[in-house]
Amino acid sequence: MKTPRYVRWFNDLGIEDIAQVGGKNASLGEMFRELTPMNIKVPDGFAITVDGYWDTLREADILEELKDLLNPINKDDVHDLEVRAQKARELIEDASLPIALSKEISEVFQQYIKLHGKSVSVAVRSSATAEDLPTASFAGQHDTFLNIRTEKELLRAYKKCLASLFNSRAIAYRINNNFDHFKVALSVGVMKMIRSDLASSGVMFSIDTESGFKDAVFITAAYGLGENIVQGNVTPDEFYVHKPTFEQGYRAVLRKYLGDKSLKMIYAKNGESIQQEDTASEDKKKFCISDEEVLKLAEYAIKTEKYYSAKAGEFRAMDMEWAKDGIDGQLYLLQARPETVISQQDQNILEQYHLKEAGEAIVKGRAAGTKIAVGTARLVANEDQLSAFQEGEVLIADSTSPDWGSVFKKASAIVTNRGGRTCHAAIVARELGIPAIVGTKHATQKIDDGQLLTISCAEGEEGKVYAGKLDFEITKTDLSKIQKPHTKLMINLGNPDLAFKLSSLPCDGVGLARMEFIINDHIGVHPMALVRIDKVEDLTEREEIENLIANYKIPQEFFIHKLSEGVATIAAAFFPKPVIVRMSDFKTNEYANLIGGKYFEPSEENPMLGFRGASRYAHPDYAEGFALECKAMRRVRDEMGFKNVILMIPFCRRIEEGEAVLDVMSTYGLRRGVNGLEIYVMCEIPNNVVLIDDFLEIFDGISIGSNDLTQLVLGVDRDSGTVAFDFDERDPGVLKMIKLAVEGAKRNMRYSGICGQAPSDYPEITDFLVNLGIDSISLNPDSLLETLVRVNELESKKILPIV
Repeated sequence: MKTPRYVRWFNDLGIEDIAQVGGKNASLGEMFRELTPMNIKVPDGFAITVDGYWDTLREADILEELKDLLNPINKDDVHDLEVRAQKARELIEDASLPIALSKEISEVFQQYIKLHGKSVSVAVRSSATAEDLPTASFAGQHDTFLNIRTEKELLRAYKKCLASLFNSRAIAYRINNNFDHFKVALSVGVMKMIRSDLASSGVMFSIDTESGFKDAVFITAAYGLGENIVQGNVTPDEFYVHKPTFEQGYRAVLRKYLGDKSLKMIYAKNGESIQQEDTASEDKKKFCISDEEVLKLAEYAIKTEKYYSAKAGEFRAMDMEWAKDGIDGQLYLLQARPETVISQQDQNILEQYHLKEAGEAIVKGRAAGTKIAVGTARLVANEDQLSAFQEGEVLIADSTSPDWGSVFKKASAIVTNRGGRTCHAAIVARELGIPAIVGTKHATQKIDDGQLLTISCAEGEEGKVYAGKLDFEITKTDLSKIQKPHTKLMINLGNPDLAFKLSSLPCDGVGLARMEFIINDHIGVHPMALVRIDKVEDLTEREEIENLIANYKIPQEFFIHKLSEGVATIAAAFFPKPVIVRMSDFKTNEYANLIGGKYFEPSEENPMLGFRGASRYAHPDYAEGFALECKAMRRVRDEMGFKNVILMIPFCRRIEEGEAVLDVMSTYGLRRGVNGLEIYVMCEIPNNVVLIDDFLEIFDGISIGSNDLTQLVLGVDRDSGTVAFDFDERDPGVLKMIKLAVEGAKRNMRYSGICGQAPSDYPEITDFLVNLGIDSISLNPDSLLETLVRVNELESKKILPIV
C-alpha cells in the first residue's frame, strides 16, 4: 500500500504532530510510543489527519457558507447560536467525503480488523488542533462515538465528528477563549474499544483538582463506559493515593468515597451503539474497583506525570482517562493531557474564602473549587429554559450538558443532582472560576426557583447550599513575601476535608490533629458498638451500623480504616512536616451521642472531670475501643508510611496512668522509639506541671492545653456561662503554670508546644510564649498569618515583653 496521505498509526505520532492530528491524537500517539515501555497499557489505533477535514470542506465547496454562518455571531443569543450551529453541522454531514479519503480510511480499517479480529469495535474520537493545551482543555466540546464495528458506521461517525466542531458549545467555547473558528481544524482518532462496559472506567488527575495539592493522585470510577462520568450522569467513587509514600514503597489507598453510580453505560442489545441501564442496588453499595486497581492506576498517573514533566522541563500536572477491560481484566490509559485550571494559577498567591455567618444547608454534595458565591436560583430542566437564564444566577439542574456553554459564563455558581468532581460541569466551573456543587441528589426538589442562595465550596470536600445571603470574606496573601520565624508555628486541625486546602499555609505542621472530628463525622459509631454489636438493642441503630460496615469483612475494620484514612489525609497534606495526633478525648456525654453509644457510656454529673482521656484507655469498659484507635494509628504509620505522625495522650492525671497507657499501646505495636515513634502528653492538669520531670521521663514531649489548664488552675467550669467571666488564660497563675511547664521541658531537653485556644485569641499570650522560648505554637488556621507577622516582628526587633 502506498504511503497514506490521510491516515497515520498512533505509534508513528508524537506531540510534534499536533498541527496534523490535533492535541488528543498527538498525545495518544506519544502515549502509545513512550508509555507502553513503562508497563502502562495504552490502546493502539490510528488518526485521520486534518487534511481530511479541509479537503472535505473544499471538495463540497461549503467553506464560505460556514464562514457566512459564523461571522458575525452572538454567543449570548442562545436560540440564534443553536440555529446557526445546526445549519453548519448539516452542511458537513450532508457533504460527500473525497473518494481518496473514504478509500484510505476503509483500507486502514480493514488492516486494523485483521490485526484485532472481526469482532473488534472501535471508538471514534474528535481531536482538535487547539485541544488539550495547557491553557485550554476544550473538555467535552466535540463528540465521540463508541462501539463502531463496520466501515459504514466508521465513515458516518467520522463525518459526525467533523461536524461536532460546530456544536453550539464548541463555537461559544472558541469565542470565549479567543480562538478563530477557521484556524482550528479537526482530526479524528480511531482506537480499540476497551470493554469497560463489562467492568468500569473513569478519570484521574495527578493533583487534587480543588486545592492544587501536588502530592496526591485523584481517581474517579464508575461502572461501564466513561462517558457517564464526563457528562455528569453519575456520582462516581473517588480515591486518593499519596505520591511520596507510594514512591517510598508503601501501597495503601489514602482515602476513598463511595458514589452511588446509579447508571451504567453499556453496549446496546438492540443494534444501536450504546445504551444506559440502572446499576444493580448491590453494586451501588460497593466500590467498582479494588484497592489494588486503584494503586495500579496511581502508578500509571505518577509515571505519566513524570514523563510529561521531564519533557516540559517543569512540573506538569496531568488529566487522564482510564478504563478496565472486562474481558482481559487489564487497566488501560486512554488519554493524558495537561491539567488546565489549578496548574495555571499563581501558587504564591493564597486566596481564601471564609463564611462569616452560620446557616443550615439545604443540600450538600461534592465541592468543585474552593470559592463562595451568592445568587438567585434558576432551575433548568431542559435546553428550552436556557434563554431565560440571567447574569449572576445560580444554575440548578439534574445534570448539565456541554451544549449549555452559553449560560455557564453567566452563572455565579452551578448545583446539580448528579455528577462527580471530574464531570463536565465541575471542569467548566473551575475554568470559569465559579463554585460548583455536584451530586447533591435532591437540589432540584429542595431548592425553589428564584430562591436566594449562598453556595459554599470553602468548607472542604463537601459543598453546601445555604438559604439566603450569608456574609463572607476573601483574603489574598502573597506567600513569596512571608519569612518563617524561628519559633515554629503550627495549626490545629480536625477535619480531613480541609487538609489539602490548608496545606499551602506557611506553617510547620499540625500541632493538634483532633481525632474526635473524624470519629464523629466520618465514622459516627461508638467503637465499642462495633466490638460488641450484640449489646446494641435498638433495631434502627443496628441497621445503621450494618449499612455502614457492609463493605468490610469485620465491623472493627470499618473503624480502623475510616480513622486511619482521616488521620492519614491530614498527615499527607503536611508530609513530611510533623503532625501531632491526639488520641480520642470525647467526654462520656459526647461518646453517648454516637450510634450505639448509650449502651457503653455511664451517666456522669460532670463529664469534664470524669471518664475521659487516658483514664479510659486501659479501663475494661473501653480497652477494646482503644485497641481500635491503636490499630488505626499503627496502620497510618507502618502500612501507609506516615512516619511524620506523632501521637499524644490527653488528660493523663497520674504517672502510673501514663505508664499503663504506654504499656497498652506497645502491645499494639506502638512503642516509643520503634520506627521513630514519639509519644507526647497533653500538659493540661496542674499535676502535669507539678510532676513535669516525671512525666517527661516516660513521654517525649508536652503540648500545653490552655483550655483545660485554665479551668483547673482557676477552678472554673469552662462550659458554664454563669462563671465565664472568671475564665481567663491571661491570669498570672495560669501564665506561671505555662512558664513552669516550658522550663521543665527545656530542663529535660524535651519538646514543648501549646495547642489550646489562648494564642489564637490573645496576641499578648503569643508574645509571652515567644519570650519563653517555647518550641512551637499551634493556632487556628485563620489566626496563623496574622500571628506569623507578629512573631517575625518580635524576633527580628528582639522587642520582647518581660516575663
